Amino acid sequence: MHIQWFPGHMAKTRRLIAENLKLVDVIIELLDARIPFSSRNPEIKSLINNKPRLVAFNKSDLADEQISRQWVRWYADQGINCILLNSISGKGLNEIKDRARDLMAEKIERDRAKGKLFTPVRTMVVGIPNVGKSSFINKIVGRASAATGDRPGVTRGKQWIRINSEIELLDTPGILWPKFEDQEVGMNLAFTGAIKDDIMDTGEIAMELLHRLTKLYPKELCARFKLESDSIINIGPLELLETVALKRGCIVSKGQIDYSRISAIVLDEFRGGKIGKITLERPNDRSSKD
Repeated sequence: MHIQWFPGHMAKTRRLIAENLKLVDVIIELLDARIPFSSRNPEIKSLINNKPRLVAFNKSDLADEQISRQWVRWYADQGINCILLNSISGKGLNEIKDRARDLMAEKIERDRAKGKLFTPVRTMVVGIPNVGKSSFINKIVGRASAATGDRPGVTRGKQWIRINSEIELLDTPGILWPKFEDQEVGMNLAFTGAIKDDIMDTGEIAMELLHRLTKLYPKELCARFKLESDSIINIGPLELLETVALKRGCIVSKGQIDYSRISAIVLDEFRGGKIGKITLERPNDRSSKD
């Protein structure tokens, strides 16, 4: 499957980010902890130029913690400090606030020397669609300040939000980039829901996801769908999807497989963490370039 998607509102968002950079001190970039490389927008680095940046692995509760730690070290080698974040429980939020203030400590001291005692740190949060930006904002602010949803494209405009007396935040919609040079990146984004399901063949996405899980997390896959480990060793993606469908009773008239239903089940259960704590990428699989 060739995945390609760049809606007009995302081109507008890219311009919005560039236009408002002069208003902010620190960029907070959210990545999906399950795909710490694929969820990174390669345009962000050039867009923000030399602005201080914090990177947070959101949805860390759904990811393999051991692999997440490897990714934190990998990004550290690129000169980027990362924070493990769970926007539902609030894990990592205080660390983000502290680091944002630390990044602007020198500026705050210079302002105090000039007699300006109150200098709020102004931040901008960026990230691809469905990475959990709105949930992050609502949790860090402590109230429902941003629209939330389990589909990409919920947030459409920009808004300033006061986190506390020391930090303010500029929210922006999620942004993808014009072209996926690596189709594996596009597939990873499809697995996690960053790309809308209604523009893709969910059956093909579900088959590829199951195939990937047989390589990375066979025990979790077998446990969730009650499969025998020997049965998935030399099985093709379509046959595996059909086997899972039979286990779940996804059958229509005359014993035919309900491919739409089982595909939706596989994707929903992965995205909801029901199959297990899963990270689909490994640092060793990527180049050392940021």
